[in-house]
Amino acid sequence: MEEKKYLKWYNMVGYGSGDIAGNVVYALLTSFVMIYLTNTVGLKAGIVGTFIAVSKIFDGFTDVFIGSMIDKTKSRMGKARPWMLWGFFGCAITLFAVFAIPTSLGKTAQYAWFFIAYTLLNAVFYTANNIAYSALTALVTKNSKERVQMGSFRFIFAFSTSLLIQTITVGAVDALGGGAVGWRTMAIIYCIVGIITNSIAVYSVKELPEEELNEDVNEDKEEKLTLIQSAKLLITNKYYIMICGVYVLQQLYGAMINIGIYFMTYVLLNKNLFGVFSWAVNIPLIIALVFTPALVAKWKGMYKLNKYSYMIATIGRLLVVVAGYMGSVPLMLLFTAIAALGQGPWQGDMNAVIASCSEYTYLKTGKRVDGTMYSCTSLGVKIGGGLGTAIAGWMLDLSGFVNGDMAVQPDSCIHMMYFMYLWLPFIMDLLITVILSFMNVEDANKKLKKNITL
Repeated sequence: MEEKKYLKWYNMVGYGSGDIAGNVVYALLTSFVMIYLTNTVGLKAGIVGTFIAVSKIFDGFTDVFIGSMIDKTKSRMGKARPWMLWGFFGCAITLFAVFAIPTSLGKTAQYAWFFIAYTLLNAVFYTANNIAYSALTALVTKNSKERVQMGSFRFIFAFSTSLLIQTITVGAVDALGGGAVGWRTMAIIYCIVGIITNSIAVYSVKELPEEELNEDVNEDKEEKLTLIQSAKLLITNKYYIMICGVYVLQQLYGAMINIGIYFMTYVLLNKNLFGVFSWAVNIPLIIALVFTPALVAKWKGMYKLNKYSYMIATIGRLLVVVAGYMGSVPLMLLFTAIAALGQGPWQGDMNAVIASCSEYTYLKTGKRVDGTMYSCTSLGVKIGGGLGTAIAGWMLDLSGFVNGDMAVQPDSCIHMMYFMYLWLPFIMDLLITVILSFMNVEDANKKLKKNITL
């Protein structure tokens, strides 16, 4: 029996455009915040890393809380859309603040300014916006194919935005006057773009009525869950734990890949290569995303596709290591592209897998926790991305990195950059492949549905 269709193509494209806004924040932070702080503001990488790590302590308390609040929200716009809409205005203000640290302040005040702005951005506003945005996948359609298509459109926009930001930002900052003025002006431009595209995404879809969402399981009365009850449902869902693990590893991977700005500057001696490698990462990802819905249909599910494609990604990253030590930039670019192609299907169907994970909890317990379930997206991004950036700062500092716009770094630092940019991404991909080999939530749901009908 063919599944009911809920969305038109323009709904899915409009929804996907919301990740332009998300990656205005994410790509700018992960790719450039460290080099902005060390080379423009003059802060120490190790201290910045420590502040980011401390920020994550505050950050970790907000994901499940805001997810639970989304589940309890009732409004004319639905559960998730109000949080997504208003959350991004806070994102824009605090993102600008991160890249507008006054150079006239003393160092202590600069560290404090960064810590406050960075914590508010991640722990409050990005959390609200990102969890709500991800939760919409489960709230606007019950069609599994449409959920995969939504994920593909979303991440096509995500990787296109990352590619654009990673390609043009360094040159654009210089063109806008360079230094603190250039970064501040660039941040304003990105914030305006983010507000516009986030608003388009919010109004491109409409959430389904609760009675339609809940029709698969008979319920006499909707039960309001406390935060503790919601959290217990999450931690007893093994697939939620797996997805959180994959998300954290992905963000650690991304943080090490973004060390590429240092690797290109001090190892390959050409900072503009960072944009070239961004093309080698993002174009294959976009190509893979275009074909992901068809591949999911051909493989009759997401499990095997994700597992085997990530095996390709892992082999690709190992070959990047070999090419890196050979000193061959063309081979590094080729194998980087192969690795990215292998990572693409998971990126495209990831939200659909989380929706299936949410369905798993619902089928087992009769409790719907879509917003809370999607806390894994924000939780993984913040813990993995933040911890990755913090670890990068610590490792650079331990290796003897000299902050400021220095042309040469000590050998110990160069060796550390090789380890961070070449070896760590391979290790992360290998661990992700292992986890994905156990993540057959689709089969688990089929068994549960069969038992319900008996």
